[in-house]
Amino acid sequence: MGAGLIACVTRSGTAVGAPTRIGRDGFDVTSGVVRILPDARLRIEGPEVRAVLRHRTAPAAAIRFRYLGPTAATKPLASGEVRRQIGLKLRAQDTCNLVYVMWHIEPDARIAVSIKRNPGQRTHVECGAHGYVTIRPQRSAPVAAVRAGSAHTLRAVLQAETLAVWADGLLAWEGSLPPKLLDFDGPVGLRTDNAAFELEFFVDE
Repeated sequence: MGAGLIACVTRSGTAVGAPTRIGRDGFDVTSGVVRILPDARLRIEGPEVRAVLRHRTAPAAAIRFRYLGPTAATKPLASGEVRRQIGLKLRAQDTCNLVYVMWHIEPDARIAVSIKRNPGQRTHVECGAHGYVTIRPQRSAPVAAVRAGSAHTLRAVLQAETLAVWADGLLAWEGSLPPKLLDFDGPVGLRTDNAAFELEFFVDE
């Protein structure tokens, strides 16, 4: 994979650097299981995976993934909805305070951005599914349908409060995050729900 995965020039003219691939040992997996394939790609087969990097990087990351289909087991979200999705964590201070950039696969197909903010809380027992704020984009575009066997790339770059998200190389979401909701910081990471993948994860060091 070339540097074009993350390296780009944003609308503001700021260059973003070349990507570094992160192996399994670079992650702290807080929920679920992430396996290593012989070619060093990662494989996810469980209904819920949460992971963050063990070291801090710029809030710019990308996932190149192949969707393998629904997982054998299913775990509904806290709302009761069964959603299949894959996404990036940005500024993940802990499970209670972070930014999510998610590619919904089913039942809808779109990019969704949300901030989960729970001041003074840091564990799932403390915050549960509370504190989510959905952020509306200033610009957006439809994304391709993700079907079993298909390969895609999700990339996000956060510069100050401006977030840009690309799906398969096309700008799919762009907008500003409220500064008052960004009073936390942390590493990047990934999240999946009810969907199996083979993937590579890249960061801007």
